[in-house]
Amino acid sequence: MIPGVHPEVLLAVGYAIFLAGVAFVLESMARHSHKRSERYRNSGFVYQHKMDLWECPAGQQLLRSEFDHQRGVVLYRAPARACNACSLKTNCTDSDDGRLLESRPDSWLDSELRRFHRGISLALLLLATVILTAETARHAELQELLIVGSLLIPVGIAESKLFASFFARQQDT
Repeated sequence: MIPGVHPEVLLAVGYAIFLAGVAFVLESMARHSHKRSERYRNSGFVYQHKMDLWECPAGQQLLRSEFDHQRGVVLYRAPARACNACSLKTNCTDSDDGRLLESRPDSWLDSELRRFHRGISLALLLLATVILTAETARHAELQELLIVGSLLIPVGIAESKLFASFFARQQDT
């Protein structure tokens, strides 16, 4: 125990740290999971950034064919003649028009899944802020205010960043 600090303040600070930690872990796990699923969906294909094209496992280039602004998806297509003559076609596509690959340049930042996870993280940080703010009202000793305030500031900064990104896509549409 810290002398001169009420145990309730320490418990509230500990719980707020726990909530912020859960929010951080949730954000990290969600981002990692999303990146992993994107890699799996385009497994075997290699993106050539300088030329803005994808290369399939057979070496065929999928060129950018269109951009769907509403969904935020870039479509890349291989030539139909190349896919139809390819020995890997049965494992790659059933289309006679050539393999179509979707790429979402900002998929994690703009996805509804991101908004869902971001909303949960934001709710956890808001709860931590409410708890810390209540403690400042209940225990107004300088030492207690410094302890609570030193946590309230970084939680508030993280909260404001999540809040801004939570509504960023919604304002663009």
